[in-house]
Amino acid sequence: MVGVLLNTGQSIPPNTPYAVSVSLPTWEANVGYEEGEEWVLSKMRTGYPRFFIHECIGDLKRTILEQYGNEQEDALLFPSHRLASACLKFIKSQEPQLQLGQLHVVDIPLKEPVKGHDVSAPTFGVSAAVFPKDIFRTAKSFWQHSGEGISSRQADFCHRCLKQQLVPSISDNVRPRPSRGPKRYQREPSLDGTQSADFSRGSQAVRADADPVKNDAEKQECSVHIEERYGRNLNSSLAAEAKLAVRKRIAGLLTANVELRKAIELPRNPQTTRLHNSFSEDDVYLYPTGMSSIFNIHKTLLSVKGSLPSVCFGFPYIDTLKILQKWGSGCIFYGNGSCEELDDLERRLETGQQVLGLFCEFPSNPLLRSPDLRRIRALADKYMFPVVVDETVGNFLNVHVLSMADVVVSSLTKIFSGDSNVMGGSAVLNPQTANYRALKDALSVAYEDNYWAEDAIVMERNSRDFAGRIHQINHNAEAICKVLQAHPRVKEVYYPKYSPTRQFYDHCRNRDGGYGGLLSVTFFTTAEAVTFFDQLETAKGPSLGTNFTLSCPYTLLAHYGELDWAASFGVESDLIRVSVGLEETGTLIGIFQRALNAVAAINACQ
Repeated sequence: MVGVLLNTGQSIPPNTPYAVSVSLPTWEANVGYEEGEEWVLSKMRTGYPRFFIHECIGDLKRTILEQYGNEQEDALLFPSHRLASACLKFIKSQEPQLQLGQLHVVDIPLKEPVKGHDVSAPTFGVSAAVFPKDIFRTAKSFWQHSGEGISSRQADFCHRCLKQQLVPSISDNVRPRPSRGPKRYQREPSLDGTQSADFSRGSQAVRADADPVKNDAEKQECSVHIEERYGRNLNSSLAAEAKLAVRKRIAGLLTANVELRKAIELPRNPQTTRLHNSFSEDDVYLYPTGMSSIFNIHKTLLSVKGSLPSVCFGFPYIDTLKILQKWGSGCIFYGNGSCEELDDLERRLETGQQVLGLFCEFPSNPLLRSPDLRRIRALADKYMFPVVVDETVGNFLNVHVLSMADVVVSSLTKIFSGDSNVMGGSAVLNPQTANYRALKDALSVAYEDNYWAEDAIVMERNSRDFAGRIHQINHNAEAICKVLQAHPRVKEVYYPKYSPTRQFYDHCRNRDGGYGGLLSVTFFTTAEAVTFFDQLETAKGPSLGTNFTLSCPYTLLAHYGELDWAASFGVESDLIRVSVGLEETGTLIGIFQRALNAVAAINACQ
C-alpha cells in the first residue's frame, strides 16, 4: 500500500470488512479524531476494534436493545455471560451511584443456520451488558482495556442467525454454561441450573423478525470476495483444528507453511520448540485479543496470590497500565525502565514489599527499550513473584524471552497475522518456573475459550507464512533506520539495535533473530514532524506488525489527553511510529527519502 494515499476513514487494508486499522492520513486528521471533530468521525467506517465499535456490532446491539432495552439504555456485547457480568461489575465500581436494577445481562443463545431443521446444529451465543446510556464512556473503557468484547465476525454471524430462526427462551435462573475449548462446538447445548449473576435480571430470546443488518448483502459480497480471493474461505467446523495449529505454531512446534490438515499431522520439530522437550502446545492459551490475554493473566494472578500491587516496568502500551491500575490493588509504575528503577524495586522488596507480579514489554512500545530480564528473573526467583513479558513487538522468532518469564503474552493481531484483518492474543506458560503449577491449576478452572471460530480460522491461515516474513521485515526496518539517522533534522531514531538497552535485547536475541519491524522517530520541531508525516507515502493508521508499512503519530493517538505526562517519560508529543512491512527495500527507502526531502525543503524556505 506504499505510494497510495487512502482517504480519511477508509479501512486499512481497503475493502476489507473486518480490517483492524483505519486511515488517518494527515496530522490534522489524527488531531481531529482525538478532538472528536465531525469532519473526521463522519467519514470513519471502521477503526481499531478495541476503540471503535464496528458497525455490524452496533447493528446487533440495536436489535437486542429494541427487544430488551429502552431509550435510556445502551449496551456492549460479549461472547459470554461471565464477561458481560464482569463489565457490569466494573461499571458499578466506577459509578457507585447506580442501582443494581439499572444494570442487567441479556443472554442470546443461538444455533448455526442449516438447511431444514437440524436440532443438532452447533449452539453458541452472545451476551449483552445493558446499562444507562449516560455512562457509556465508563462502560466503553472496560471494552477497551479488557479486550473482551465480541468480534465483528462473531457479531455478523450472530445477526444472520437471528434473522433466520426463532430462538428458544432462557428462563430467569438458567444460563448457558461457560464454554471451554472445543465444548462450544459440541452437538448438544449445555445448560446448568445455577442462579443468575448479581447483575442479571434474566433474559428472553430475541425474535427472528428483528431488524436486518444494514447493507448486509453488500458486506457479505465484499467479504466473500476477499476471503475467496486470498484462499481464506474455510468452513468454521475446522475451528478446533485451526486453534491447535495456531497453538503449535506459537509453541515453536510448527514452522512449515502448509495447509491446515497437514499442519495437524506434522510431527513436532524439536529444533524449534521454545523450551526444548519440556514444552508443548498444552501450555499455550488463546484469547480474542492481545489485551484480553494480559487482562486474563492479571486476573489469574489475583486469584492465585490475592490482591497485591503489580509492578509495571518500563513505559508500556497504555491499556496494559490501565489494567494494572484499575483492577486489584493498583500498580507500582517504573516508567523509565532503568537500572536505577530496578535498584528502587530491589530496595522495596528487601524491606518486605510484596507484589502480584512484574509486567513488562520486550522491547517497549514506542521507545523500543529492552528491560534487563536477567536481573528481573533473579529478583523474581529470590522474592517469589511471577514475571509477565509482552513479546508482541519483539516476537518469538527474533527473541527468546520465555526462559526469563513465568508467562509470555502477545497480540497475535500484529506480526503473527500480518494481514490486519483479524484479532487474537496468546498467553504461554513456562513449565520450568516455581509458579507454573499454581498458574496451570488456576487456568484449568478459569480459562474460557472465547476465541470466535471464524477468527481462529483466519488467524491460522494468515500465520502460516509467519516465519518467512520476519527476515524481510527485519531487513527493511534496519534500512529505514539508516536513512533516518543520516538526516540532519532527525532528532532521534528509536530502535532496539540503536538503543542504550541493546545489551539486554541481544542477550535474548535468537541466533538468527533480528531487531524487529517497529521503529519510532522524532524531529527537532513539530513543523518538521508534521511535514514528514503528511508527505510519507505509506498507509497511516493505528496498529502495528502489518505486512505493509503503517505509520502513525503515536503519542497523539495513545496519549492525547496526557501529553505532558507521556513526555515526562521521554515519549515526545510529536513522536512518529513506523511499523515496517514487506515492500521492496529500495521502494521503501525512496518513500522515506522523499518525506525527508520535504522536511529539508521547509527549512530551506525559512
